[in-house]
Amino acid sequence: MPIELKIPEVGESITEVQTSQWLKAEGDGIKADESVALIDWEKTTFDLHEQRGGRVVKILHQAGETVRVGVVVAQIEHEGEAAKEKPPEAKETAKTAPEAKPADKSSAQAAKEPPAEKPAGKEKPTSKPAPTSAKVEPRESSEPKKEEAGKSTEKAPAPEPKPEEKVEGDSKGAKTKAASKPSILPKPAETKSSGGREAEVVPMTMLRRTVASRLVEAKQQMAMLTTFGEVDMSSVQAMRHEHQDAFQKRYQTKLGLMSFFVKATIDALKQFPQLNAEVRGTDIAYHNYFDVGVAIATERGLVVPVLRNAERLSFAEVEQAIGTFGQRAKDGKLKPDELAGGTFTITNGGVFGSLLSTPIINPPQTAILGLHAIQDRPIAWQGQVVIRPMMYVALTYDHRIVDGREAVLFLRRIKEVIEAPARMLVEI
Repeated sequence: MPIELKIPEVGESITEVQTSQWLKAEGDGIKADESVALIDWEKTTFDLHEQRGGRVVKILHQAGETVRVGVVVAQIEHEGEAAKEKPPEAKETAKTAPEAKPADKSSAQAAKEPPAEKPAGKEKPTSKPAPTSAKVEPRESSEPKKEEAGKSTEKAPAPEPKPEEKVEGDSKGAKTKAASKPSILPKPAETKSSGGREAEVVPMTMLRRTVASRLVEAKQQMAMLTTFGEVDMSSVQAMRHEHQDAFQKRYQTKLGLMSFFVKATIDALKQFPQLNAEVRGTDIAYHNYFDVGVAIATERGLVVPVLRNAERLSFAEVEQAIGTFGQRAKDGKLKPDELAGGTFTITNGGVFGSLLSTPIINPPQTAILGLHAIQDRPIAWQGQVVIRPMMYVALTYDHRIVDGREAVLFLRRIKEVIEAPARMLVEI
């Protein structure tokens, strides 16, 4: 009996998900604990697994459909169960069915070859009557016999369509076979014009719909304003170059830029708590902890896993956590509780080459810090023009509770700490 593959519980508040993509089609085999489908929910994507393996019997919900948690989306047949449950009649039919084909083949062969007892150069009537299934003509040429053999084959009953195939009629009335296997990806809708210009319409994933909804919500409900700053990255780059090998050897992870900015951000948030707060109706909630979200871009969309109590983490722990988040986000294995909450967010568009941008706040947070690409630029330093690795930073904040003064001073503190990282050690 097929096993029901259900949508598991994702989180307490999650009731619906979307079947993003089927990795297996009906009839495909599955290895133990292999992914069968990709499931989207409002914050990320996860894999739907089958622990024992087997074969996909039937897919009940196609790619792109929204289903509730606990709903059966497919039926799986484990290995060995199909042969065990097959009725005896089916087995006998399976054995006898192939035997009918040789009989047809012999009939056609009789039409193609002359009787064996004919002497060379003479024609004698056969001692036995010709089979009724095929008409035998005198051997004048080979072509007519091929045609007759074809006729005998055409008269044989056509095999029934396989379960995965169905017979459909085309525009000319001819019958053609079309696969009825479920769509692996959501079917795009095409809009055509007389000029041959086409547009492919694909439904949004649940993750993309949620991101879009929250961004519009942030724009409508917040008084967002962005302030920019510029940071000299010389000291951080020198420190990373000096300690990279020893750091990587000890902690099995690279010393990146993000750990410096996480530490600098926490330092600045302690001085300006308005940026680590949120609006609750007519109240302001100030958080006495620092849960820093780190935006990670994936092929399926943007996710923001959270570094819990980031003020307690060392440089190595920050880098290890971010590395783990990045890999698990790529594999679609982030957990709901890793994406929930957050009191402040850092996003780094510089990894893609972004020079300047205005990030949008992740509600209900108050602010977000945007990092950008590092470029060698000429700057004035101690009365001289020098070339330094510079980065633009952007702080978008909710002007309802954060004034321009706090925003500018916050960025200035970030600049001071990044340009003199030793400040983080002595807390000055």
